[in-house]
Amino acid sequence: MSGLSATGLNTNDPNITSLLSVVVPVYREGGYLREFLSDLKSALQQTGRPYELVLVDDGSPDNTWNVITEEAKALGALRAVRLSRNFGKEFALCAGLERARGEAVVVMDGDGQHPPSLLPEMVKTWETTGADIVQAIKTKRGRESLGGKLGALLFYLILNKLSGFELKGASDFKLMNRKALNAWLQMRERNVFFRGMTAWMGFTTVQIPFEVVERHSGTSGWSYLKRLKLALIGITTFSSLPLHIVTTMGVVFFIFAIGLGIQTLYLKLTGHAFVGFATVILLELVVGSLLMISLGIIGEYLARIYEEVKSRPRYVVTQSIEGEIDKSPEEQTS
Repeated sequence: MSGLSATGLNTNDPNITSLLSVVVPVYREGGYLREFLSDLKSALQQTGRPYELVLVDDGSPDNTWNVITEEAKALGALRAVRLSRNFGKEFALCAGLERARGEAVVVMDGDGQHPPSLLPEMVKTWETTGADIVQAIKTKRGRESLGGKLGALLFYLILNKLSGFELKGASDFKLMNRKALNAWLQMRERNVFFRGMTAWMGFTTVQIPFEVVERHSGTSGWSYLKRLKLALIGITTFSSLPLHIVTTMGVVFFIFAIGLGIQTLYLKLTGHAFVGFATVILLELVVGSLLMISLGIIGEYLARIYEEVKSRPRYVVTQSIEGEIDKSPEEQTS
């Protein structure tokens, strides 16, 4: 029988069948990246598994790629790609996941808010439970503005009600086995919402808690506009209920219009009609607002369809670094 997997790797190679891949999208993390990689390497060595690091530079304008290039010389297990521009975290994740070769793949942020020290526990939980996905759940969101916390709470509440997926406290910090990853890679849509897509697959999932720590340096690249865009993608790609709400509102106002029309005609015929300037203006404002909201909802879905039918690549790679598999401590001493 052939020893090649679906990814073209030799599954008879023990380094591959026990390989742990860590995918990290980075953006403007040059100032802290060396320290992060050092912590990550120490945590991976505690797992006792051969590993590889897959870094994706999402078009950073600073020295992030230079730091990655320098670190790759000392860390042979580091593989990296540089995207031609900032395509966004979700697409950077796609680039990393498509290149991961491990039997298990960990996804985490490169700003230090996903603690590398949790990796040994995640791997042990995966090994002992046999779950397809080990998901790190936020017990505390860390230092965040009141607007950010309320926005996140509202988003997860709406998404849960519309799609039925409970993502409160969920994060992109998770471990997926090869079966779950291969299933995820089959979803080729360009409106990517990683944590929602992993929940949609329905694989066996166990959760472990963690606290979001402070960023070691720099500021978050997630502006309110980017968060709003991701929220709209998450809602529109996992539920068509907003479109049904538009239809329902149309039916309700049609019934209301019939009733109001009958009343107006009756008052006219009985000679009790009166001037209703304020009522007319109020109705026009209400109906006009609902029409604009409805068009906006429909427009969001049309935008999602438009992105899909263009069939453009999710991202463009300009440079890459290919590394080697870092052997486990047992193999290094043998």
